[in-house]
Amino acid sequence: MQLVCIVCPNGCRLDVTREGEGVKVEGARCKRGVKFAEEETIRPMRTVTSSVKTTVKGWRVVPVRTDGEIPKDKIFHLMSLLKDVTVTTPLPIGSVVAENVFGSGVNVVTTADMEEENE
Repeated sequence: MQLVCIVCPNGCRLDVTREGEGVKVEGARCKRGVKFAEEETIRPMRTVTSSVKTTVKGWRVVPVRTDGEIPKDKIFHLMSLLKDVTVTTPLPIGSVVAENVFGSGVNVVTTADMEEENE
């Protein structure tokens, strides 16, 4: 598998092969590239951004994001969960709209201050 490391500005082109429980990484100019390749190959994680419905005047939807990373294979499950979330009161930025998703300790939080006027 080939990856381009996104951890630092070098943008190393990595050749990654699985070896038993681990991986072999070639092309990394630093240890961060090796760690990135290992994580991306063994258990890729992502921060997710989206929006949820709201009944608050002036807000059709409110933008949200995870406050940490979740397994990449859980993204579609999270999106399915978020389609059923509706915010009914104005919330400040950083308010939790979905707590501890999938038992991961990661919350989904608002990224806009609904207490300010929205145009």
